[in-house]
Amino acid sequence: MKATLLSWLQEGNITIPTLLFSEYRNLNLNETELVLLLNILTFLEKGNQFPTPEELSARMTISIPDCNEMLRRLMQRGFLEIIEEYSHEGIRFEKYSIQPLWERLVEQFLSNQKSSQEQNKKSDEMDLYTCFEKEFGRPLSPFECESLAMWMDDDHHDPVIIKAALREAVMSGKLNFRYIDRILFEWKKNGIKTIEQAKNHGKKFRQKQTQKTTTGREESHSTSVPFYNWLEQ
Repeated sequence: MKATLLSWLQEGNITIPTLLFSEYRNLNLNETELVLLLNILTFLEKGNQFPTPEELSARMTISIPDCNEMLRRLMQRGFLEIIEEYSHEGIRFEKYSIQPLWERLVEQFLSNQKSSQEQNKKSDEMDLYTCFEKEFGRPLSPFECESLAMWMDDDHHDPVIIKAALREAVMSGKLNFRYIDRILFEWKKNGIKTIEQAKNHGKKFRQKQTQKTTTGREESHSTSVPFYNWLEQ
């Protein structure tokens, strides 16, 4: 029993990216091709750099000619390659490399990431337009839509920050694009990139405004909190 267990351990292990199993279909690989590549990887890990179609076929349910044809197609499609190397004695030999497979997998991963980011960006943009139309109580004009697009694409304002500027304009009772644009300009000039920074910045200005407008009246009278007029900057 102990000898059997040791033999099993001596067979070794191979490390396979989980992403390969979730993405091989998107790479246009079928299950047989995937198993063939994994078998090549196993041989490489055990020191056999150039397994023959006979050796590979013996581990699978495909014939030697089919295995030979599949190897040829995998190389043509850029999943496998044969490279030449030289031993320490200067003897030239050939070996399989599945580096092209890993490169294709990385490309697929980056493509998925990009698609996800673009989808999230599109969702944020649609949500932003909805917020503006809700606050303005009407559909946005072409000029206003263009202004929103410029804030995101040219000025690189995060949609969250644009929403914060919209809320600032609503609170100040100055709901117009010129006022919002000025807020965004001031925030960018002062390096404000987060909601928390925007809140703190507005709070400081309101405190200054409050101090300027405070009179000697008794505090028993309720007074409205003044808002910062960004257009006066």
